[in-house]
Amino acid sequence: MTRWEMTLMRKLTVSTIASLDGYVEGPGKDVTALPFDDGFSAYNVQRLRAAGILLSGRRSFEDFRDYWPAVADDETQGATEREISRLNNAIEKVVISDTLTAAETAPWEDTTRIVRRDDAAEAVRALKAQDGGDIFVAGSRTTWNALLVEGLVDELHVMVGPALLGAGTPLIGDPGPVPLQLLEARLLPNSQLVLLRYAPHLD
Repeated sequence: MTRWEMTLMRKLTVSTIASLDGYVEGPGKDVTALPFDDGFSAYNVQRLRAAGILLSGRRSFEDFRDYWPAVADDETQGATEREISRLNNAIEKVVISDTLTAAETAPWEDTTRIVRRDDAAEAVRALKAQDGGDIFVAGSRTTWNALLVEGLVDELHVMVGPALLGAGTPLIGDPGPVPLQLLEARLLPNSQLVLLRYAPHLD
């Protein structure tokens, strides 16, 4: 593959939020314990605008499916949340799951494809070889941890916030050593979240 052909490939970007002590969920898988603020949504809407595919695992997909579809028409929601809803409703979605069925993807059944876990790496490689917007992963820690090991994650964006949870679900499971290069570190506008943007360097 030539350098020119490589530049045409889709990029797979992961975006996640973590506490200062490295948890992406609090005890009991409580995501509300995380230090969300307006900077989180403002950053993720930028990533969605650049994306052509939303990639997720089952649990994150179900959370998105149950929450986001109605937000677009909810006038009590802010403009950013309503845009995220519209983008989520329209975007092509790929769910990595061995248990999700097509009947469980409604109201997004027309934009959702299910890929079994054993086929995930091959499917993502095929998606990355296509033209189009980025492949965006929000949350879905189990899914992107596995893709990181496979060398399929191009950028890892971690928003670290001012919370010490003491326990919960760690950012990284047990993928083995993965060298990273820091691309950017900055405080998000009007936020207490610090964005750390990394590029994995895999042999």
